[in-house]
Amino acid sequence: MPCRFDKEIGMEGRSNGLIEKGRGGEQRRAVLYQLLLVAVVSLLAWVLVRNTLDNLHARHIATGFDFLGREASFGISEHLIDYAPTDSYFRAFLVGLLNTIAVALLGIALATPLGVVVGVARLSANRLVSGCAGFYVELVRSLPLLLQLFFWYQLITESLPGPRQAIDLFHLLFISNRGLKLPAPLGTADLTGMLLIVTLAVIASVLLAVWARRRREETGRPFPTFFAVTLLILGLPLLGYGVCGLRLSFEIPVLQGFNFSGGATVTPEFAALLMGLVIYTAAFIAEIVRAGIVAVPPGQIEAALSLGLSRFLTLRLVLLPQSLRVIVPPLTSQYLNLTKNSTLAVAIGYPDLVSVANTAINQTGQAVEGVVIIMLVYLLVSLALSAAMNRYNQHITLPGRGR
Repeated sequence: MPCRFDKEIGMEGRSNGLIEKGRGGEQRRAVLYQLLLVAVVSLLAWVLVRNTLDNLHARHIATGFDFLGREASFGISEHLIDYAPTDSYFRAFLVGLLNTIAVALLGIALATPLGVVVGVARLSANRLVSGCAGFYVELVRSLPLLLQLFFWYQLITESLPGPRQAIDLFHLLFISNRGLKLPAPLGTADLTGMLLIVTLAVIASVLLAVWARRRREETGRPFPTFFAVTLLILGLPLLGYGVCGLRLSFEIPVLQGFNFSGGATVTPEFAALLMGLVIYTAAFIAEIVRAGIVAVPPGQIEAALSLGLSRFLTLRLVLLPQSLRVIVPPLTSQYLNLTKNSTLAVAIGYPDLVSVANTAINQTGQAVEGVVIIMLVYLLVSLALSAAMNRYNQHITLPGRGR
């Protein structure tokens, strides 16, 4: 005769079996719904592609990417690599891509420190400093970016003097409505060698900073990282100059006629785009930094001050390292926004990827392929930037938190 305990075990077993059976049914239904969704999306994509190809064929418009090998037959005002109108469309797209990447990387590198400074200034006890920072943030965030780009472009091209009355800085830099003229290095061999030495110095500095941080965490003993990094970045190029015999010569811009000749040029289009992106994005970064610092418990500040740390050291060693875990995720979104906002360059004449693609589309009529190239490029750039920032976010996340 079964006892009450055996009956309860049997009932519990049947109950667990029913639960597992119910979960299995839910999983099968979920898989079925996903398959149906994939089928519907695939059908819609097939209909869209088929309809597009039929319309292109009816209008006798060629399809495919064979046009990338044809001669572009148009010039590009700014290019980081050699380019001529006789080059192919593929090289023209490459020039536009490099221009986009250049302004995006420079924008990120300049907007980040500016945003950090403004974000910290918003928390200053000095009302004048915090008020000015708050006014900057609210003003910039309230104005459309396109309007700001027009403002900076007009400011450079209309307010600055002409080349003959250019602002002369030490007879090396000249600022006018034609842009910024500065000395350009000559000699590719020595320049390549010096760039290699500078790259090695930067890599060595990063490795040294990582080692110094781990040493401080393990032993508690500080290391003069700033002095050592400065010595590396300045000493290695000087060593290459003195020991390896590398010599850098520069071409100084000279006024000839109505414009300068020689040297390198920072065009008004590039300067206006960079200034607009940096100032606009820095305002959003400032709010992210401010929110990250406020998220740190006040007890951390009190503990740091009670240990004798100054306000600056408390910010650098206590507040910012802890606030990074809050700052980095939304900061990634701002970096992506800056990269995508660079497409507004077409409004002020900077030849980025979108501008080059528009010219190619107008000449070839292959709009679908041009738009697909733009979409794929920006998708890959965004994924690469997101992967790098996510990797850094995982590095600074405490074990057991945020996972």
